[in-house]
Amino acid sequence: MLKAVILIGGPQKGTRFRPLSFEVPKPLFPVAGVPMLQHHIEACAKVPNMKEVLLVGFYQPNEELNRFLSCAQQEFKISIRYLQEYAALGTGGGIYHFRDQILSGGPEAFFIMNADVCSEFPLPGMLEFQKEHGDTHCFVILGTTANRKQSLNYGCIVENQQTSEVLHYVEKPSTFVSDIINCGIYLFTPDIFQHIGAVFQKNQQEMLLEEQSNGWHRAEVIRLEQDIFTALAGQGKLFVYKTDRFWSQIKSAGSAIYASRLYLNQYHKTHPERLATNSEGKPTISGNVYIHPTANIDPTAVVSGLGPMFPLGRAHVSLLKEPILSLDHSCVLNSIVGWDSTIGKWARVEGTPSDPNPNDPYAKIDSETLFRDGKLTPSITILGCNVNIPSEVIILNSIVLPHKDLNRSFKNQIIL
Repeated sequence: MLKAVILIGGPQKGTRFRPLSFEVPKPLFPVAGVPMLQHHIEACAKVPNMKEVLLVGFYQPNEELNRFLSCAQQEFKISIRYLQEYAALGTGGGIYHFRDQILSGGPEAFFIMNADVCSEFPLPGMLEFQKEHGDTHCFVILGTTANRKQSLNYGCIVENQQTSEVLHYVEKPSTFVSDIINCGIYLFTPDIFQHIGAVFQKNQQEMLLEEQSNGWHRAEVIRLEQDIFTALAGQGKLFVYKTDRFWSQIKSAGSAIYASRLYLNQYHKTHPERLATNSEGKPTISGNVYIHPTANIDPTAVVSGLGPMFPLGRAHVSLLKEPILSLDHSCVLNSIVGWDSTIGKWARVEGTPSDPNPNDPYAKIDSETLFRDGKLTPSITILGCNVNIPSEVIILNSIVLPHKDLNRSFKNQIIL
């Protein structure tokens, strides 16, 4: 019997997703047409003997999350539950807090997955890898190769090339350690809780020595990467399973566009029914496109890239909840447009793509800071919900908060 735990964080996280995360929790943001979490759950549901998927985070339960859980359970015929933390407890503290729920039913192993990654999720391969090592008590990290410069932004793994054992682990090192990086997807056995419990006991003792009144809360904050993996490295218990398939973080709205492109490319094999096709009397489709079933797009429109996010011509499209109205000759490129927004005639909404270097097979998407050298970093353009762009206006590399009526063009600005 197997289980899976998806770490979804909470409202204090995902700040680089604003203003989109004001209206929809980041884990439910649509990526390639479905909520970000659905890709994880689909992968888990395909694993034989998978009995339950648990979501762990500190979002307040709401109607949108409950509706998603109910629909996912019906679609994938698997138990899916949400376990709410009382505070942000870290990647290790959250699963330790709910260890009884995770171990209920006696799973022989369980996956841990960060919600903010996109991947082909080679879960069966990780299971087979664990069995090949002949030790059912070992722990497995999914790893991939990055270039030397970008590896500094991730957890870096030094491996024994013959055995794949993790010899050394450093989270976001200041100098080059290894080009093998942590993908945020793990396969654990119940033994992992002994190691997390040891860190918890140590934290408690340190809090008592410091005579802190809030020691219990601080002791429960445990990070898998810094507190557990660093200690387990070189002990013959932690191994890395490397994948050369696609993988990327989803830390910002720009990286969500790139993740959508990766999933859309995969849809040819996994979900061809989700891809739009050209047919008479319908808009022209260019590339891999997903169009929401409720979208009503004018036949003269040209839709490319990610579907309704990039209409050209006259289009009335529905992205998430409410209609988006794009009028004659408007152009939207490298942008995310919030629901219930209007783009006027001959208007142009454009951003700068943040894709990895296409000439480097190991390049990853850069998680740029919002500002660089005192200026807004060029990135995709984001319009929050209910934003009105008048005719003949250009919005370039800008972030527009919800409920704005613009009256002129903007470039490289955050419009509050």
